[in-house]
Amino acid sequence: MSKYIATVIDTTGIQPYIFGSNRLRENIGGSYLVDRATDEWVKWALRQRFGENLYIPRTQPEKQIDKDNLDAELVYTGGGNAVLLFKDKESAIAFTKTLSEKVLREAPGLKIVVAHSQPFEWGNNLWTVIDSLIKELERKKREYNASVPLLGLGSTASCLSTGLVAVDSSDRYGVPTSYPVSREIVEKLRAVDSQNYAPANKQLIKTIFEGLELGDYIVPYDVDDLGRTEGRSSYMAIVHADGNGMGDRFKEYGSKSQSDRDYVIRMRDLSEKVNQAGINALRKVAARVIQLAEGELQEQFAITERDGKKYLPFRPIVYGGDDVTFVCDGRLGLTLAALYLKEFEAEKENIPDGKDLTACAGIAIVKTHYPFARAYQLSEALCSNAKKFMRDEKERLRISRISDFSAIDWHIAASGLLGSIGEIRKREYQVAEGNLTMRPLYLQSDREWRNWDNFSQVVHKFNTHPDWAGSRNKVIALREQLRQGTQKTKQFLQVYGLDKNYLPPFPEAKARNDDFYQCGWIDDPRKNERICGYFDAIEAMEFHVPLKEKTDGHLLSENVTTQ
Repeated sequence: MSKYIATVIDTTGIQPYIFGSNRLRENIGGSYLVDRATDEWVKWALRQRFGENLYIPRTQPEKQIDKDNLDAELVYTGGGNAVLLFKDKESAIAFTKTLSEKVLREAPGLKIVVAHSQPFEWGNNLWTVIDSLIKELERKKREYNASVPLLGLGSTASCLSTGLVAVDSSDRYGVPTSYPVSREIVEKLRAVDSQNYAPANKQLIKTIFEGLELGDYIVPYDVDDLGRTEGRSSYMAIVHADGNGMGDRFKEYGSKSQSDRDYVIRMRDLSEKVNQAGINALRKVAARVIQLAEGELQEQFAITERDGKKYLPFRPIVYGGDDVTFVCDGRLGLTLAALYLKEFEAEKENIPDGKDLTACAGIAIVKTHYPFARAYQLSEALCSNAKKFMRDEKERLRISRISDFSAIDWHIAASGLLGSIGEIRKREYQVAEGNLTMRPLYLQSDREWRNWDNFSQVVHKFNTHPDWAGSRNKVIALREQLRQGTQKTKQFLQVYGLDKNYLPPFPEAKARNDDFYQCGWIDDPRKNERICGYFDAIEAMEFHVPLKEKTDGHLLSENVTTQ
């Protein structure tokens, strides 16, 4: 019986490579190069080495390595990694050399990690072989010894983004300002340079915006073009979303394979469907942003116009699969993140393992010129915080593994950030009465009042109800009284004659505690402390743009998109 070699390719240090710079153009270019290295360049290296004696899904009539005497077969690529099969060790090593040279030349600074299996017999062992290789890759990534590059001599200029030796200046690659750049940054900028046909933008348009009526709008390269309103609003939002339990999900689905060929089919199908689910969800977000820009929604929104060009207030950076990052105008971050999560959940019908599709999101809302790399780190930490909240809730409520749910967490930074998100919340949101913040939130829940839909209703009431709309000073005063606790808040509402109307209701919470609407505070069974239900809503009032269409009086819910 024939023996084969399985190979798994992954990247290490992706986040620093993509988001280590404070310049959006460089982040976009870095993301594009990572995607190329684990997708198109893998296919290119296969063709370079083996010509037509191979199989790459969706590019040629189907062939199988175990039946057609192929040199190689690509199982799948997606999520920043790739899985392949080779007829022998020599073929696997030859391919790896070709790919490695390509990455070194065209994506300097990007590091790939490769693991090859021992020869195995074709039958029903492939899923265990791949599982072992993935564990081996994780070990290699932990033990990876980062190289220490020569930073240059006293007579050399340093790249402002990497600190490495500069080889060129940025203005030669479509950047309005001139600064010294290293080889790594040169390649990132070339990916977004119109003189180089802007391949990163072409890929984005083809993947996310194809078929959508962009009209005269341009997808921005710079944070200044995200829709800021001079003198009134100058915030950007970085949204990072990640699917729940995807690694275990692939492993479980693969372990149910009836044969090695069945495993290949299952992994290929699941990878393609998850990748398409992320793309479909982001396309619906993009469609709603275009509606907003065109004035088809109820909310009025300023769009950046410069030199006769109009810019969308939205730019995906990482997309495809369950791992997504996009940047937008700060006022859109919360609602676009919630919309993405809802649309991602709606894609569950297309996923072959039959399980729910859920994800968590973190949103960092910061001043437009806040260091981009630090803002991204905050969004990633907030996403992790939402995932921890999900795990803790499942343990507290004794929910089975199949009941993962989507959750959302955010932070609005009016100035700099000092410490971890946990330290920030302890320092800024802990008062004598208890905890001012109730984040993270469920995205949707029938049993828990602290969910996004209820929260967004309360924010909407603060922005539109006659008791609060147009009375900014009164809302700010309420925020300060909430800091003082229950009795001060009750007295405040009595002074303003609101002790009968109360505060805007959270529907599911009313039956539990009517006093909640008279004082703004309620007992939290999760941590045996008091929490405030309204401080988060007041803080988010200027960063909550309802995505509702203009109709004949009928308002669509935020998670509905037009076809």
